[in-house]
Amino acid sequence: METRSLGRSGLKVTNLCLGTMTFGNQADKETAFAIMDKAFDAGVNFFDTADMYPLGGSYEQLGATEAIIGDWLQGKREKIVLASKCFGAMGPGVNERGLSRKHIIDAVDQSLRRLKTDYLDLYQAHQFDPSTPIDETLRAFDDLVTQGKVRYIGVSNWRSWQVAKALGISEQKNFVRIESVQPRYNLLFRMIEEELVPMAVSEGVGIISYNPLAGGMLTGRYKWGNQVEEGTRFGLGGVSKAGDLYQSRYWHEATFNVVESYQKWCQEHGYDMVTTAVRWVTQQPGITSAIMGASRPEQLDASLAAADSKPLTEEDLEWLDQLWFRLPRRREER
Repeated sequence: METRSLGRSGLKVTNLCLGTMTFGNQADKETAFAIMDKAFDAGVNFFDTADMYPLGGSYEQLGATEAIIGDWLQGKREKIVLASKCFGAMGPGVNERGLSRKHIIDAVDQSLRRLKTDYLDLYQAHQFDPSTPIDETLRAFDDLVTQGKVRYIGVSNWRSWQVAKALGISEQKNFVRIESVQPRYNLLFRMIEEELVPMAVSEGVGIISYNPLAGGMLTGRYKWGNQVEEGTRFGLGGVSKAGDLYQSRYWHEATFNVVESYQKWCQEHGYDMVTTAVRWVTQQPGITSAIMGASRPEQLDASLAAADSKPLTEEDLEWLDQLWFRLPRRREER
C-alpha cells in the first residue's frame, strides 16, 4: 500500500486510513477487532479516532471507541500511526469540551489511559473553538509534544484562514506546527478545493480527508423516498445528534439524483462505486490519506481495493468532475 509523508514531517502514513467512529455503537468490540484486523492485514498503518467516539453514543458511551482500540493495540503499538482528537463534549460540564488548555491536557491524559499507550502519533483539534485564543490552544499542544505525550499535531474541520493563522502564530512563537488538517471531502462535497487545498499544498500541510463515501450515499444503498434506517449513519442519535447532521449534509433529492447518475455510470464502465469514490479522493492533489470507515469487516473490501486499483483516466475524472457542479449550493457550516 502506498505511503505518503504527513505534512512536512518525516512521518509516513498509508494513503488509506481506518476510521473508527462506529466502534462501540454500530460495531461491537468483536466486530471492531475484525475490522481492525482486516485493515492491518491489508497494510493500513494509520488509524484515526477521537475521544467523543462512538458517533451517536450517549455520555456514558463516550470514550468506548478508544478503549476498544486500546485493547486491540496490545503488541502492535509500534506498527500503528495512531491519531486521536479532542474538542467534543465529554460530559455536561462547561470545561469538559473545547480547546482550552485545561480541557486539552485533561483530554489527552484520558485518551492515553483508554488507548493503553503513553503517546499519540497525531493529536488533532476536532473543531475550531472561537471561545479560546489560538495561542492558548497551540501552547497546550506544544507542551504535549515537549512532554512526549504527542508526536505531531493537526486540526479537523478548520477553515483555511484558521489554519493559516495558526501556522503564523506557531512560526512567530516557535510552537510546534500543524502538520495536517482533516476536512470533509468527496465527490458530493468539494468546498475545500477553493481555499483549503491550495493553502495546504502551499504551506506543506497534509490533508487527511473524511467521508469519502458521503456517509454511505456513494454506495448506492439509499433511495430517495425511503425512510431513514435506524442504525445507519443517517439514523444515529446520541449526544452528537449525528443522524441529523448527516441528513442535513446529504439527504436531499438533488443529491440522490446525482448518486443515481453516478451509479449508472459505474455500471456502464464496470467500476465499483465504493472503490471509484475512494480512488477519486486519493488521486486528488494535496490528499495525504482518505479515511475509510465500516460497521462490518466486509464493508472494507471495496475501499481497500482502491489502494491497488488503476488510476482513474482523464476521461473518468472529467465525467466525475461534473457531479459536484450539478448540486445546488447551500450554506455550509464547514
